[in-house]
Amino acid sequence: MPWNLTSDRPIFMQIIEIMQLDIVSGKYAPGDKLPSVRELATEAAVNPNTMQKALSELERSGLVYSKRTSGRFITEDLTMIEEAKETLAREKIESFLQSMQSLGFSGEETISLMNQTLNTMKGETI
Repeated sequence: MPWNLTSDRPIFMQIIEIMQLDIVSGKYAPGDKLPSVRELATEAAVNPNTMQKALSELERSGLVYSKRTSGRFITEDLTMIEEAKETLAREKIESFLQSMQSLGFSGEETISLMNQTLNTMKGETI
C-alpha cells in the first residue's frame, strides 16, 4: 500500500484518509481483520503511537471496531461504509469545483469540460 505521507498536514489525519479510502474502495472488506498497529506503523514508516491515534479515530467514526483480544476489524455495517464513501466523494467533488472556480470556470464550463474529457477517455478505465 503506497502511503505517500507528506509534511503539509498532520500524519495521523493522512493515515485516517488512506484507511478510509481503503475501506470504502473495498481493499478491506466488511469484517476483515486489520493488521496490528505495529505492522501498519512499520508499513507506513510512522511511529506506532501515530498509527494508534489514527486507528482510535477510525474506531470513533465507527468504520473500525475492536475485539478485546482479537484486534481491530472493519465494520460490517454496509450502510455506514456507503455513507463514508459518499461523504469522501462529496468532499473531493467540492474541492474540485472550488479549484475550477478559482481557475475562472463557471459551473456550466466545468461540466462541459468534464463531458469533453469523459468522451475522450471512453474505452479507458476511469
